[in-house]
Amino acid sequence: MVKDGALAIATVMSCTLSIDHRAVDGAVGAEYLQVFKKLIEDPIRMML
Repeated sequence: MVKDGALAIATVMSCTLSIDHRAVDGAVGAEYLQVFKKLIEDPIRMML
């Protein structure tokens, strides 16, 4: 990863959501992943 114009080591996590579009709309799944990403990046928010 590039940080402040220099190469740096980063920890990266991949997350995939598999849903059945007959049961859940893809837009709702995308919103869920956005919230999940925010919580994983700042876990203290889960305690508030």
